[in-house]
Amino acid sequence: MNIAQALEMNGEIDSYERQEAAWLLEHLLGVSALELKLRLEQELTELQQQAYLAGLARLTQGEPLAYVTGSQPFWTLDLKVTHDTLVPRPDTEILVETVLNLALAQDINMVDLGTGTGAIALALASERSQWSVTATDIYQPTLDVAKENAVRHGLTQVKFACGAWFEALDAQKFDLIVSNPPYIDPDDVHMQNLKSEPERALVADHHGLADIETIISQGKSWLKAKGWIVLEHGYDQGQAVREIFEQFGFSEIETIKDYGGNDRVSLGQKLF
Repeated sequence: MNIAQALEMNGEIDSYERQEAAWLLEHLLGVSALELKLRLEQELTELQQQAYLAGLARLTQGEPLAYVTGSQPFWTLDLKVTHDTLVPRPDTEILVETVLNLALAQDINMVDLGTGTGAIALALASERSQWSVTATDIYQPTLDVAKENAVRHGLTQVKFACGAWFEALDAQKFDLIVSNPPYIDPDDVHMQNLKSEPERALVADHHGLADIETIISQGKSWLKAKGWIVLEHGYDQGQAVREIFEQFGFSEIETIKDYGGNDRVSLGQKLF
């Protein structure tokens, strides 16, 4: 089997399934997209063919490509991904962009709650080397993946703590609290498409708003004056999250849309 024949096994030309097959082959062969196109007649070895067919079978079962390859690009980083972590999404880069656009000092103290792969914390640390960054997660195996990603990218200023939300932290104050918390309603039909990923990182009570409310309500006492909370949430939760910010006395409340034009990130500032 050559590369061209391998590609033809998954989806129609220009389909997402065909693109996934190409990404899988690029990973297995260690080549770029351009190199793959230039090597269409190259024969796969027996081991390469077996690995490719096994990978296709996992994709057909609905497993994310990132779990098959063990990594996922995010921001400027390539992050290790395991079944103990969510797969970082491009829309989460909106949160990183939103934070980088805030008027923040060069030496702030920030925390990323529920860090997963470390995507948000590490992306911000890579852009702001003087920031003091803490990343937390409730599940130690997940936190171990984030630590490995920090080492991989030389982001030694990032510290890690295991625990639920603010319970992971020592007494301190932050200039910035960020999080991509669970925000999917347990009865949401989209959960059928996410069955490969850890439910604890996806689902929250109170129509998906329970953890968001916890972070906002408790977060105010962890913030310094003029500190910010910036949260990712569901496409239909913007108004509800803004109302929670208002309920707990935040100012400068705003919702930012994602690349698809949907509400995705909301933020608020503690003035005093």
